[in-house]
Amino acid sequence: MAARIRIGVQIQPQHADYVQIRAAVAAAEDAGVDVIFNWDHFFPLYGDPDGKHFECWTMLGAWAEQTSRVEIGALVTCNSYRNPELLADMARTVDHISGGRLILGVGAGWFEKDYDQFGYEFGTPGSRIADLAQALPRIKARWAASNPAPTRQIPILVGGGGERKTLRVVAEHADAWHSFGDLATLTRKSAILDEHGAAVGRDTSVVERSVAVAAPPSEVAADLVAAGVTLFTIGIGGPGYDLSLVRQWIAWRDAQR
Repeated sequence: MAARIRIGVQIQPQHADYVQIRAAVAAAEDAGVDVIFNWDHFFPLYGDPDGKHFECWTMLGAWAEQTSRVEIGALVTCNSYRNPELLADMARTVDHISGGRLILGVGAGWFEKDYDQFGYEFGTPGSRIADLAQALPRIKARWAASNPAPTRQIPILVGGGGERKTLRVVAEHADAWHSFGDLATLTRKSAILDEHGAAVGRDTSVVERSVAVAAPPSEVAADLVAAGVTLFTIGIGGPGYDLSLVRQWIAWRDAQR
């Protein structure tokens, strides 16, 4: 049986008032997306670097109440910004608020301005990935010790493509992997992920492959599906939050069923 194809939208929490973000969430759920993501930064990534911006997890709590069907999550949470046990408890709480619809998307972090302006130690790529590898078992242990427990086994999505370290973390801990890069990069790194899976004794064919897409499905979908991708996410920016490309992908998804 083929894996179910899902469509996500990343509603970028920048250059908009919250009322506009809220309206975009409602429109995306009504349009039929499967997952609605934001991101975990403190400043805009595109456009005016000092433009409007809102915090990730406060927003996810609001989305948990606002929505009723879609899964929600960050693409992705920066592991550096919160103690792992705190992040686990935040995720567990949003899981309960949403009735079991949270995806814990997490990565090692990279945006130096966030670190500098909010007082976090930036470290090195190696130290940040090592911190992520240490954090994920602690998050799972905190969930196991929580009362009440999460409503389900909260899916963990890890974003990143470091071939030696990050993909090892994915192989050990993740339910989904978000790849950054083109088709050739995805294909190569997906094979490396499987090699790490073999090394740690885990069948990584069960790890969902996820990518961001910025072109119509007629141009890129067939090759990405052939490479194993089942979660396709379209990023949209404020203040307008144009869903036209998202609707093309939803129509394509529905035609596959």
